Amino acid sequence: MPEAGASPLPNISVRSKDFLEEVCIEWDRAPLELISNATPWRTFRWRHGQKHYSGTYWSATERAHVIYESRLELARLLFADFDPAVSRIIAQPFLIRTSIDKRMRKHVPDYLLLTGDGPVVVDVKPHSQLDKPKVRFTLEWTRVLVERRGWRYEVWTEPPATELETVRFLAGFRNAERFDPELVSALKARDDLRGRTLAHAFSAYRRWTAPIVRASVLHLLWCNHFVVSIDQPLSPRTVLT
Repeated sequence: MPEAGASPLPNISVRSKDFLEEVCIEWDRAPLELISNATPWRTFRWRHGQKHYSGTYWSATERAHVIYESRLELARLLFADFDPAVSRIIAQPFLIRTSIDKRMRKHVPDYLLLTGDGPVVVDVKPHSQLDKPKVRFTLEWTRVLVERRGWRYEVWTEPPATELETVRFLAGFRNAERFDPELVSALKARDDLRGRTLAHAFSAYRRWTAPIVRASVLHLLWCNHFVVSIDQPLSPRTVLT
């Protein structure tokens, strides 16, 4: 049963950046604006012998650091940051509560992604855990509540190794402030580079040194201005589209 004075179940609690306080509200009535302006529900501390690799990642989408609690969560964060459809990434956006079989159930999703097709609530789980009854039960009732709002719900597991390696490599070129805007603009204007190889693009300009041109081309791959197939390793023969 809900605590005295609490919002009816199902409800969520959000830690608002604006008010620096916890807000509890019915799930179906919770404004997206409130949720998307949340600070992470949980924080973490390093401790000796901990099983998970936690940290912060500087997101080009957020122009700020975003937390993660495991390497698998970091992988999902990389893919979200690389996805041009994603405009916001909110880690641990809320604590959701509901009552099932007269028992209180609680869960904190890993990410909320705002996309052009609507909000996406993401839970990250190793594939080996998906058949565990407790995990499956939590993911199932969370999916029901999320989809009831017309939002998407995603359970994300290990990605293909080559795709992760490619996105992780390109993430090293994600910060636009690190690149010469004149060179970046010149490369963007070169529609003739589409259909050509990376090796050709790397040698497209002699006015700048080769390492600077190379880094700028890879930055434009990160930005999806030029597109490559990420399910194949990058090489000088990779073709731009």
